[in-house]
Amino acid sequence: MGRTMRAYRIPEWQHPAEVVEVPVPTPGPGQAVVKVSGCGLCHSDFTMLDMPAETGRAWGWSMPFTLGHETAGRIAELGPGVTGFALGDPVALVSPSSCGTCSFCVGGLDGNCPHAPAGRGFGRDGGLAEYVLVDDPRALLPLHGLDPRTAGPLTDAGATSYHAVRRALPRIRPGGTAVVIGAGGLGAFAVQYLHLLTGARVVAVDTDEARLKVARELGADATLVGTSDQTSAEIRALTDGYGADAVLDFVGVDATIAAGTAAVRPAGAYGLIGAAMGRLQAPWYGGLPRDGEVFTFQGSSIADVREVLTLAESGRIRNNVDEFPFADIGKAYQALHDGTLHGRAVVTFAD
Repeated sequence: MGRTMRAYRIPEWQHPAEVVEVPVPTPGPGQAVVKVSGCGLCHSDFTMLDMPAETGRAWGWSMPFTLGHETAGRIAELGPGVTGFALGDPVALVSPSSCGTCSFCVGGLDGNCPHAPAGRGFGRDGGLAEYVLVDDPRALLPLHGLDPRTAGPLTDAGATSYHAVRRALPRIRPGGTAVVIGAGGLGAFAVQYLHLLTGARVVAVDTDEARLKVARELGADATLVGTSDQTSAEIRALTDGYGADAVLDFVGVDATIAAGTAAVRPAGAYGLIGAAMGRLQAPWYGGLPRDGEVFTFQGSSIADVREVLTLAESGRIRNNVDEFPFADIGKAYQALHDGTLHGRAVVTFAD
């Protein structure tokens, strides 16, 4: 009988995840096995527990699978044909699948590859296990000085926020205003990127004063409490009535969508990143930014992850995490659910 390992898996559609013993993966040609050092948790994990079978299968998912899409660790085994890495090398893993040859991948938009809806930790085995199989060497990104125990959130929360900021950059003027709605795990990264990459005033909006305090420490020039009609009026008051150059919404409920779109100036941008399933209900005239844009997406590209890792390695951004040993994975998810975390929850494994 081969070696086994602990893994936190969804056993079947619409069933709670559980800790089980599964075989340690063995790499084939062009594959690698990574010993996981740490894996970040995400609110989307809760959504996966309720995923209807018909939706998941349409996305290319199969059951059972191991959760965890913010993964970093060390190379444990290399299959034939994988070069450029040695055993023990620290790496972060890109989670979305991509073919590398379609027009999206060739154009650097691999997050839109037809294979992307099924990835490591969503429909395929992820990093909440002692070892994880990597079947595409393009997903192995070397870590230069970053601790693999805590680097995982940079690959998803950090990269998704970076993609949003990069998407909005052409609309943000020096001396303008950029607004982040939701200053939690993703929003905290967005505040840092806007502070680093633009000459704009950065405004963070949240209902939690503790999160706003952190946002100010990370570079927010102003903070607002709440996400109501009053919030959009306050943003306009800060901008002499014109509105913000860009509003990035990391919440995505009806109220934040309404407040965010109402706060954008003409020729500005509203980006919907939060996946709380809210609806955009705006009249044709007066409800959307004139000559502006409204965009949405999920995830990021491999290039985004590389650039975020470089920023972290140079010390230009902070990656705040709360660590939990694998034995306390239930407590980690409860803290995520209850909103009591100070940073991103990361489940760690012994070296």
